[in-house]
Amino acid sequence: AARAAKAFHEMYPMRESIVEPGRVYRTLSYGPHLDVFMLDERSYRGPNGPNLQETYGPDAYFIGPDQMAWLKRALLNSRATWKVIASDMPLSLIVYDDATNKKGSEAFAQGDGPPRGRELEIADILRFIKTANIVNTVWLTADVHYAAAHYYNPNKAQFQEFDPFWEFVSGPLHAGTFGPNELDNTFGPEVKFVKAPGDANQNLPPSAGMQFFGHVRIDGKSGQMTVSLRDRVDAELWAITLDPKPV
Repeated sequence: AARAAKAFHEMYPMRESIVEPGRVYRTLSYGPHLDVFMLDERSYRGPNGPNLQETYGPDAYFIGPDQMAWLKRALLNSRATWKVIASDMPLSLIVYDDATNKKGSEAFAQGDGPPRGRELEIADILRFIKTANIVNTVWLTADVHYAAAHYYNPNKAQFQEFDPFWEFVSGPLHAGTFGPNELDNTFGPEVKFVKAPGDANQNLPPSAGMQFFGHVRIDGKSGQMTVSLRDRVDAELWAITLDPKPV
């Protein structure tokens, strides 16, 4: 892990935190319309496992208490129109720790039902956003190797203490293409778009063309956010324009 962190920071140099050298999570501000909250879901997580804890503790840590507290403060203090949460792991796509035997959990989701394990952190964040009346939050996630758009609807969720929001998933830039993954209904995600190779064509090489990235544009006058999912030749596969609520 130490060598991986060293390689990461050498490949992607970033401003160092005085409080915690090597810290990745941070706020990136882009004028009055956009704050991006970059999360680190590698450095503070507990061990992978069944991910079925019913109470929050070290074994269920993924973002971790300190980063959770930072995210809440940052969201509460943001005056930007849009608050984009950049999560390196998807919220409701099941990513197995042991993919061959479909066991264990590498991400948040572990299967249908109420929040358990690492999902307790997502439930806490979503509840906080609703209770604090923080508007215009969007999640950008990755890790799975395909493109998707998910709309989270509390009316269809097991856990319902949140306002509707969007999650846009995209990747890889240059790696094997997999998916689509199984979807967990805890937070009520609805698949609005998916581009994946399917079960019969897993681990396609980059030469197959199924490499994806996302593009976000915010109109300076209206504040509207347009999100598009694109392929390696920059062809637009799917797009949506979101109207901001008054801040």
